[in-house]
Amino acid sequence: MRELSVNEIAILEEQGCWAEDWTDILVEDDFATSAVQDVQFYGHVEIGSLNGSLEVAEGFRRRCCIKNAMLRNVSVGDECLIENVRGYISGYRIGNRCYIADCGILSAQEGATFGVGETISVLNEGGDGNVVLYPGLTSQTAWLMVNYPEVRALAQKRAAEFCQANTALIAAGTRIVGTKEITNTWIGEATEIKGATRLADCTIESTDEAGTFIGSDVIMEKSIVAPGASITDGAKVTDSFVGESVHVGKGFSSEASVFFANSYMDNGEACAAFCGPFSTSHHKSTLLIGGAFSFYNAGSGTNQSNHAYKMGPIHWGTLARGSKTASGSHILWPATIGVFSMVMGKVQTHPKARRLPFSYVIAEGLKTYVVPGINIKTVGTWRDIGKWPKRDLRPRSVRRDLVNCAFPNPYVIQHVLEGKELLKHLQTKFGEDAPVYEYKGCTIRHDALVKGLQYYDIIIRLFLYEYFATGDAAENGEPQNGTWLDLCGMLAPKVEIDRIMQDVRSGSITTICELENILAEVHAAYKSHARTYAQFVMQHEGGNMFVDQDYWLKEAENAHAQWLQMVRTDAEHEYQLGDVEESQLRDFIAKIK
Repeated sequence: MRELSVNEIAILEEQGCWAEDWTDILVEDDFATSAVQDVQFYGHVEIGSLNGSLEVAEGFRRRCCIKNAMLRNVSVGDECLIENVRGYISGYRIGNRCYIADCGILSAQEGATFGVGETISVLNEGGDGNVVLYPGLTSQTAWLMVNYPEVRALAQKRAAEFCQANTALIAAGTRIVGTKEITNTWIGEATEIKGATRLADCTIESTDEAGTFIGSDVIMEKSIVAPGASITDGAKVTDSFVGESVHVGKGFSSEASVFFANSYMDNGEACAAFCGPFSTSHHKSTLLIGGAFSFYNAGSGTNQSNHAYKMGPIHWGTLARGSKTASGSHILWPATIGVFSMVMGKVQTHPKARRLPFSYVIAEGLKTYVVPGINIKTVGTWRDIGKWPKRDLRPRSVRRDLVNCAFPNPYVIQHVLEGKELLKHLQTKFGEDAPVYEYKGCTIRHDALVKGLQYYDIIIRLFLYEYFATGDAAENGEPQNGTWLDLCGMLAPKVEIDRIMQDVRSGSITTICELENILAEVHAAYKSHARTYAQFVMQHEGGNMFVDQDYWLKEAENAHAQWLQMVRTDAEHEYQLGDVEESQLRDFIAKIK
């Protein structure tokens, strides 16, 4: 870098430029005065090479330049095009090949934290903060922070390290067009910001492989955005984390919420929501509040209530992996809905249905009827388990959230086993001929309970079918019982997570990076852990892998065939509604294998 010559200063002034102090302006050796016109300089400004051209639209390249702008304490990288800045650019380091045009104010203050280190309260809206926001936050570390407060100290340490190591940046390859205000926001490489209204105190991560897009009329404050995300069409995001390849758009409003890999949010709103991988809400009048969701689909008009109008908005609940809510559903928290269940109507009894997976949860007046296991037979469940792996939009080279789409899996099966035992217990308690059975806010009719036991037997054998089909039955290993956890996408034996947390408490794990590496090791060992759990399941069901393998293989194959036939039958029932072509039905049934 060098100072401008007297002749260069004279030419620049003739071209409408002005500087508070020309000696504070440094340029590259190949600086050409023709590339800088109508620019006002305040403080220290550095300008890289403006030779060459930059593609501003597909097939349209323009000469690099700085025109009609005000720069204060800014460094500009090589091959940039900056023009028509109606306000000013202050305090930013601008990387190479950036395009900034038709903007208002881009300003960063010394000591800005870019939203990093903000602590928000998810689930319990009125509670103390339980998730620390920082670049690189994963669904697993967020889940651990909610459930193990000691992890928050590691996250705060990581946040502080980022703030100490980074100053205001508009990284290489970024495009900012038609944006009114950007304040104290750190912007990663290859980000595109087009028509946003206001970005304040945010961090936007982006890479060449997974570019991030911020679109028209977006207002975002005190939030972190991960690579590959898109926030568009008037979305309003405050105190939130928008994860890898997550979409938020069409006026969606988020406050104090987190969204992880491949979630999709349009039109509605979220508050204090923990949205794990593949959480989806498309509709207006849909509110996700005070809930934990993952692999979830919200029907139109879905709502939850976290406020009893007594002690404040302190209640919360969980819709476990694979759950759905039908159009118009309303759940009064607290409540717990089991895996792969469907909720319908206004649920007011605060059901604790974790041990009743694959259920229909149906509100009728002041009662909540549960139909256990029935959702295993639906086309929707079959489609869901096949679509999630195909819809992972993240680059394979870098996937931070650990997402396991295996089905069936030990986490699901442990709830099925518990459900089977619970239904038998209810039969013993109320009698096998009782017309209804009551359990923690749930009412189960007699026929539903009997069929539920049959469905749960099928699901257990489906798990064993996967065990045999993958060749895992040939592997040695002692059967291992024990609780499994779903760490918001990652499946792991609880004993492994307990071991990790003991290392956190003892000081053996001192950084988020170390924690994430160990979690990745456990994630990679899933098949081994699942195999030993499958051997336990076989024993639990009265079998022996070595003595009865042929019998259990036949049982598993029969269960798999029975499941597929139930799905085909469900598809045929939908065909009978009359608006599906027979050819479409045939094509669909041919895919059910």
